[in-house]
Amino acid sequence: MKLLLLLLAAGGLAAIFSAQKGPLPLSCKVPKCLQPVAIDAVWEKAPWQSFDSQPIALPMGKAPEHLPHTAVKIAYDDDALYLIFRVVDRYVRAITTEHQKGEVWKDSCVEFFFTPGHDIAIGHFYLEMNCGGTMLFRFHGPNAVETIPQNEYGTMSIAHSLPKIVDPEICEPITWTLEYRLPLAILKKYCAVHTPATGVVWRANFYKCADASSHPHWLTWSPVDFPTPQFHLPEFFGTLEFE
Repeated sequence: MKLLLLLLAAGGLAAIFSAQKGPLPLSCKVPKCLQPVAIDAVWEKAPWQSFDSQPIALPMGKAPEHLPHTAVKIAYDDDALYLIFRVVDRYVRAITTEHQKGEVWKDSCVEFFFTPGHDIAIGHFYLEMNCGGTMLFRFHGPNAVETIPQNEYGTMSIAHSLPKIVDPEICEPITWTLEYRLPLAILKKYCAVHTPATGVVWRANFYKCADASSHPHWLTWSPVDFPTPQFHLPEFFGTLEFE
């Protein structure tokens, strides 16, 4: 029965993608961690050393003058997702310091948009975080947008290599990292969650932006076929395949 459901899910995704115009969404494998990951924003540590990274490199809209080299790694265990971003950057800023209220996308920011299953109709989460670790975390449901409250997002662990505030803007070349642990329990309060396990598929995309920097840019992992930067297009989400 489990195999049949997986085949049906895969067939449904194939039908969606075959009917979609433009470039096909990307896919990546999500490895399982054998033990919890220390959240300290160190890119080179175990287990990240043995996991592949995904480039966030495709411009949305016109190609920007500044294109930071951005990569993300993602893994999971029975209780959480783990993500780490590394950005080889310039023109870096972070002036938003209040979770859930500030315009973090205007700062040097990395973003994770995802549906915790293969059916994008249930809605999607978006977790935007600037280089100083300030977040905007919401669930975009079919009928409303809900902001995740402090008593829930407070269970996350977050680490960042840069200070919370980066002002004035850093114009010289710099590499920064951002890492967090996202408990699955947070997600289950907002929609049905296909618990990560071997063979489970989620829809997702990763982004890099800095709308109000001196060199604004909007980059995506999986292609978004739209003439201007637009992140809330789940029909273009790629797939995360849990190992």
